[in-house]
Amino acid sequence: LHVDVGSGAARTVITVAGEPTSIEDAAYRIIHEAANLIDMRNYRSVHPCIGAADVCPFVPLKNATIQDCITCAHSLAKRVATELGIPVYLYGAAAQDPARRALSTLRKGGYRGLAQRFQTGELPPDYGGPCFNPSSGAIAIGARDILIAFNINLATTSETTAKKIAARIRSSAPPSEIGPYRLPLPHCQAIGWYIDEYGFAQVSTNLTAYQVTPPHQLFQAVEALAKEAGTSVTGSELIGLIPKGALLAAGLYYKNTTTRTEDSLIDTAIEKLGLHSLRPFDRKERILEEALNHAGWGVCP
Repeated sequence: LHVDVGSGAARTVITVAGEPTSIEDAAYRIIHEAANLIDMRNYRSVHPCIGAADVCPFVPLKNATIQDCITCAHSLAKRVATELGIPVYLYGAAAQDPARRALSTLRKGGYRGLAQRFQTGELPPDYGGPCFNPSSGAIAIGARDILIAFNINLATTSETTAKKIAARIRSSAPPSEIGPYRLPLPHCQAIGWYIDEYGFAQVSTNLTAYQVTPPHQLFQAVEALAKEAGTSVTGSELIGLIPKGALLAAGLYYKNTTTRTEDSLIDTAIEKLGLHSLRPFDRKERILEEALNHAGWGVCP
């Protein structure tokens, strides 16, 4: 459906859709190719990761269920560990240990922290032996609902400022307030970084339940925190795809006229969230339902 290459973060996000058997095989082929092409010993990035193919989530769409995704995750994990020799951690709804549900737990310390974990025997993989694979690292394979990866651009080069804002909004943060916003934001994962490719800092977030914490609420909270820190928000960057409902909700929030067609709401959301600040925002490529429809899957999820 979409390929999102981020040179500054040294990562590529590939979004594919299909029937369970074919999508599992496609995922295996991607992981196999990544292992052939990428040597983690030479990898440097601001983005936390544990392997050449870092994470593979299965997400239920249309008639699929989360149980279908869990089944795919376990099947793929066994195949990757057995045939490719890459240690696999299960996360999200596929996790066998509740302590491993959060991807951030598995990524803690990144690739270099992973090597140390293997030496000490801490956090052994769910599939694969205890031997560390220095070239490919490891991979987290899981099942989850739709997630929105949404980075907010700051008018500063200060990574420290971005990290401080991220620390206030992420769900694990201590309670606080900024203007009308109660923090932390539910179902929000956040880190701060500086992207040399762009020349400014970003607050990089994952919204794991966008119906609870929608992008426009996050955007406004970061705007308020940026102002408090003496800077401002200049726009945003979507990684991968976004459900249409999230843009319609933003459009309804921002649009104060009686003309509220679906197209006008989406246009308003794109403008107010600054989704076109780094590159043109093509709704046929970036809105999940439109990308699926274009690919012949019909309107879903």
